[in-house]
Amino acid sequence: MSEVEHRGRAEPAGAAGIFKVALTASAGATIEWYDFFIYGTAAALVFPTLFFPADIPPLAAQMAAFSTFAVGFIARPVGGVVFGHLGDLFGRKRALVAALVLMGLSTAAIGLLPSYALAGAAAPLLLVVLRFAQGLAVGGQWGGAALLAIESAPPSRRGFYGSFVQIGVPLGVVLANVVFMIVNAAIAPDAFLAWGWRIPFLVSLALVAIGIYVQFNLEESSDFHATQTQAPSAAAPRRRSPIISVLRSHPAEIFLAGGAFVANNTCFYVAITYAVAYGTSTLHLSRNLMLGSVMIGSVIMTPVLIGCGWISDHWGRRPPFIAGAALTGLWAFAFFPLLESGAPWAVVTAVTVELALISLMYGPQAALFAELFPVDVRYSGASLGYQLGSVVGGGFAPIIATALFARFASSSAISVYLFLMCAISLACTVVLSLRARAARRAGAAA
Repeated sequence: MSEVEHRGRAEPAGAAGIFKVALTASAGATIEWYDFFIYGTAAALVFPTLFFPADIPPLAAQMAAFSTFAVGFIARPVGGVVFGHLGDLFGRKRALVAALVLMGLSTAAIGLLPSYALAGAAAPLLLVVLRFAQGLAVGGQWGGAALLAIESAPPSRRGFYGSFVQIGVPLGVVLANVVFMIVNAAIAPDAFLAWGWRIPFLVSLALVAIGIYVQFNLEESSDFHATQTQAPSAAAPRRRSPIISVLRSHPAEIFLAGGAFVANNTCFYVAITYAVAYGTSTLHLSRNLMLGSVMIGSVIMTPVLIGCGWISDHWGRRPPFIAGAALTGLWAFAFFPLLESGAPWAVVTAVTVELALISLMYGPQAALFAELFPVDVRYSGASLGYQLGSVVGGGFAPIIATALFARFASSSAISVYLFLMCAISLACTVVLSLRARAARRAGAAA
């Protein structure tokens, strides 16, 4: 397995070089996730009014907006396949650059779309197409950024350096909410709905510049470079289709990785997307309170993620992952009662603790997923597992939460849903741990 693949491999030039790669990958991931998350914020706050008929009920409009949000998650496994193929054959850097440029251009294009009042049904149709392009891009971005950082680091520091890519998620959330709050505060409500909401989307053109920087300033990962310097032999020919190879050789790892990720993704998107819509439209809490709570929780999540990555280098990837799944599942039953109290301290506590517990899983995740697959199919395998989990977990979480509340008129049903997702991830991670232990025993016996 990949834990021992690094024997005989040249170590990176030094800590400064690895840190540069990690920070650059983190910056790219931050802006990429910013682009992905501003859509979620807009879907909760403005898209129901702008891109759907005015005569449909507000709940139906909210469901329709969250449905377009889910399209991005449906596209993510496709992006994982496409960019995983490119990344395993032609390099992590090239695939990452292509994903960054695609995300920057598609997000900026959303900021130029006409509303339903101007273009009719063409408006939501174009929105869905561009959201699909966003999903393709983010489906490929994570694998490229994570593997550039991890494969450039020594094995004993993979969790730590891999966590720098993971912090792109909370930093992207903070950046998206800060930009939305600034624009919302600086512009009158009517002007915000008319044109102000477009500004956060147009800002994403900065991602294209980061892509250009990566292309000209970062070296390819040392693991991938090592595979390219080894000429294929008749006994070990070069694999022409990494995605087919990994599906044939590691199907269990892909699906277990996806299952391990569903709790993380489900609870995260309920906390940062559904909770904002639920708090503002159902509980009638202020928009600034809900967005501010998400920002505070995301800021605290950032160092916690790095700490959890560091812990995984010393105590293993799976123990913090298992603890995170169990604790997050239990916290689901405190999350909504705290929100429904309406007290600012309770709302902030609900979101902050939720994101901190999720970090126990998300911090070690990049290293955990990378170590499940050999180098020649690692981009495809890790990306596909990650993105399969994102479809089941994050893509439909706001829709399912909205539907559960509409059916039962209570948030308790949503808490049970979150608990069940955490139970699935807990079980999948335990199975991964047992498989890894069995593989080590088999290797020792051989």
